[in-house]
Amino acid sequence: MDRMKTPTQRLGFSVDELLPRARGGGALKMGLVSLAETEWLQPDPDLDLRNAAFDAHPESVQLTPDAHPAGAELAAMRGLQGGLEDAARSAWEDMCLLAPDEGEGLYRLIGAAVAFPTDWDPARKLGKSLISLHAPIHGYTDQLASGVDHFMAGLKPGKIFGRCNWFVSPTPALRWIAQNPPQQAFAHVTVANAGRTLFVRSERQTLRRLPETGAILFTIGVHVAPLGSLSPANIARMAKAVLTIPSAEAERRGATFFASQIKTFAAQVTKTMD
Repeated sequence: MDRMKTPTQRLGFSVDELLPRARGGGALKMGLVSLAETEWLQPDPDLDLRNAAFDAHPESVQLTPDAHPAGAELAAMRGLQGGLEDAARSAWEDMCLLAPDEGEGLYRLIGAAVAFPTDWDPARKLGKSLISLHAPIHGYTDQLASGVDHFMAGLKPGKIFGRCNWFVSPTPALRWIAQNPPQQAFAHVTVANAGRTLFVRSERQTLRRLPETGAILFTIGVHVAPLGSLSPANIARMAKAVLTIPSAEAERRGATFFASQIKTFAAQVTKTMD
């Protein structure tokens, strides 16, 4: 999936391109950048891989009744007939729909077509509010919730915004649902093999409002690369990030079981470059 970044791209389509834009350690932040229509979705997706994932996991698509009009609008934007699943099968990105409820006006997940989840189950998240969706993320309520709510309420049709994040995974699988606790999942990782056995996973996320239904479309493009394949600058960036995230977040990510290996591996890479 790697490719050279064009001069106009503000968010590329590979781990090496995305990591400089991602949050390092410290407090949570939205880190949004404005995107042009031409930068919205990956231009050359592997649709055979996407369709195989959806076919193998029909539970990847979860819809409430409210999702059907927005899904049809989205499919039409993609030049298709159908709904949310058809749109998600036509692109590399997973696609989620959010809309405010009639009571409190809280944005809730009304539909999801997620072939490549990053350790989450759409069926368990359907219908939940943004705060509930982000409940496992330490600091979201205090540091981000009000800013995200304000942004969502003010997002205008025609505007596209993007951001990215990072995870360290013990597998290169695009569909990552953790089966074992981190002490088991990362037990095989040593300094000697960290470059081959640790994988950096970045989600290229975008947000835009659909003009007819007013629902907000949240896309998630997953990119994965072995730690050792990254640029020296990004290896150093990952070492700093895993060592400076808050302790509660480090525990959630399982960083205790791979942080020291990344730190030493990054130091070795830096020494080799000197």
